[in-house]
Amino acid sequence: MSHPKLYAWWQAPFAAAKFAPIERHNDLASVRRVLDVGCGPGTNAQRFANQTYCGLDHNADYIASARARFAGTFLVADARTFEAPGERFDFILVNSLLHHIDTGNVRSILRQLATQLTDDGHIHILDLVLPAKPSIARYLARSDRGDHPRPLETWSDLFTEHFEAVRFEPYDLGAGGLALWKMVYFKGRARDVRRAAS
Repeated sequence: MSHPKLYAWWQAPFAAAKFAPIERHNDLASVRRVLDVGCGPGTNAQRFANQTYCGLDHNADYIASARARFAGTFLVADARTFEAPGERFDFILVNSLLHHIDTGNVRSILRQLATQLTDDGHIHILDLVLPAKPSIARYLARSDRGDHPRPLETWSDLFTEHFEAVRFEPYDLGAGGLALWKMVYFKGRARDVRRAAS
């Protein structure tokens, strides 16, 4: 679904439920600077209309669509090498991106994002879980256009290489009480990567 309007249409029914754990466990009014990694066509931009917001995506069509519809900064950029001009971010969002990316590049992205957080900031990751047992959720995870859904244990290992866990919360995303997707919400603070790198 590389077309911005088709992607937005597909995401719309689930966007609020997918984002719910972040709203439940955070005071978004206190957020200062947001980096939205894999922002797509601005899926979450409106949630941060009162903050300094920067959206990144490698898809130039998504970025063009986001720029036309939302305030904020939208950049075509590679998250593995992105360095923010000026201040770092107290809120980094990675929403349903990493299951599209192989493990080596996920590690590179998370390593780089850890350097972009303020000392009091957190990364917030929402992503697709591959359930262990046969189910509708496992079938849909395997059928997703992202080729790298991972079991919870694998997500935990990847996230905690560069971040200290504040919250690791599995949750269901679905309709009518039926779990269509298994998801995970991770909130973390950067390990002291800046000191280790110097």
